[in-house]
Amino acid sequence: MAFKLSYKPYGEQAILIEWPNKIQDHMLYDVLEFKTRIESGLSERVKESRSAYQSLLIVYEGKVNDFDTEVELLKSIYQTLNSSQKKKQSRLWKIPVCYSSEFAIDIENLAGSIRIPASEIIKLHTEPIYTVCFIGFLPGFLYLSGLNEILNTPRKAAPRLKVEKGAVAIGGNQTGIYPQESPGGWHVIGNSPIEFFNAEKTPPCFAKAGDQLKFYEVDVNRHQQITQEITNQTYSLESELVND
Repeated sequence: MAFKLSYKPYGEQAILIEWPNKIQDHMLYDVLEFKTRIESGLSERVKESRSAYQSLLIVYEGKVNDFDTEVELLKSIYQTLNSSQKKKQSRLWKIPVCYSSEFAIDIENLAGSIRIPASEIIKLHTEPIYTVCFIGFLPGFLYLSGLNEILNTPRKAAPRLKVEKGAVAIGGNQTGIYPQESPGGWHVIGNSPIEFFNAEKTPPCFAKAGDQLKFYEVDVNRHQQITQEITNQTYSLESELVND
């Protein structure tokens, strides 16, 4: 499926490409495939490319002297994308989460706000297979699509100054995991012991845009065991290859 894209200058050395303002998995795959084609076809001229839910920023090595000509080239690359029927392979990561009250510091307030039991929040949060749209805000912070609409809730009016590392939270129509201690305005409903960013590893984040993620519930004891296994470097994160 071809989308109607807009192309805008973004300073002297970059072009911003935008898709319709929606969050959809097939649109994300379109963004990521276009990104891959540009990086391979214009590798000598493109310094870097950055993708988000429905946008792609192309940063060139030098100044973009002729914007219109460059846009025509990008459009021609996008046209080759539309004829591709190649299946996309990604990895499904299975993430343990403890929803115990000692971690789920906002779950009761959230339950009262959306008028369902806390147990139902856990059920609805662990049912979907989420898609990793991009990584941002903090190193290793995964922006995920696929949250059940029942769990959509506005972010906190007053963000916390300190959210614990591994906090699993909901904000708006998104869910995510804080990879390190930081301020945050999302509603914390649990905690994962997994390391989402390690600067000493290559790549430092195990997941990438286009991957999938599934949460599963663990109790406090298992959360502690996994934390110790990670410290001892004996824990192996469960995952599998999937074709989209």
